[in-house]
Amino acid sequence: MTEADAVPSGLWERMRQDPQYAPEHLALEAVQRIGPAAGDWVRYVRNGQPHLHPEQIAEIAQKKFTNIAGLSGAVSGAAGLPGAVADFGFLAWTQARMVLHIAAAYGIDSAHPDRALDLLVLQRVHTYAESARLALDVARGRETIGGAIQKSSKGTGKAALIGQLSVKLAKMAGMRAVKRIAGKVIPGLGIILGHWANRSATKELAVRARAHYRQVAFAIPVQRPSLEQRAPQQEEA
Repeated sequence: MTEADAVPSGLWERMRQDPQYAPEHLALEAVQRIGPAAGDWVRYVRNGQPHLHPEQIAEIAQKKFTNIAGLSGAVSGAAGLPGAVADFGFLAWTQARMVLHIAAAYGIDSAHPDRALDLLVLQRVHTYAESARLALDVARGRETIGGAIQKSSKGTGKAALIGQLSVKLAKMAGMRAVKRIAGKVIPGLGIILGHWANRSATKELAVRARAHYRQVAFAIPVQRPSLEQRAPQQEEA
């Protein structure tokens, strides 16, 4: 794992102090830090292979970050429970990087603030963009107002904060299934199952991200019956 792959230390600290809004802090940091780099990466790929279709570039991004996620899963599986807990944050960060690179592959501005909304909805932290927007506004306020995060966590035990952070990051990374989480800490099988769990969750997210940005980029209309098609049915009713 390179330094570029790692979760920024400042982000870790904010998430530890404010686990309730850990996904929002991560999404905001990812767009700010990774968004511009994702656009640069796509331009680099296009310069070297100008014939590539956006779908092919998105496929390259998917494979790249799925492999990184799988490798981290194997490492965390070897480390047992402590490694699994740390891996949730790394996996959520890796997946956010992947989504932003996929967005850039389809010609979407990966550094636009709305990509943070996309991350929270695609990673199923929030069901709707509006609720994600409200949560992001809260997280921004807590980062801006001095002492807000520390004040909110005062009196909360360290173990409780770490536990809450682990749950939030596990959900963001797609580790909702008990078998995926348990697979990371089973003695002897942690390496194999950790690798599988991370790759599986990341592939599922890639499918959602590509479908979303494909629709945005190519303006694919939502298929609904036309007024002409609905009229006869309404008359019969």
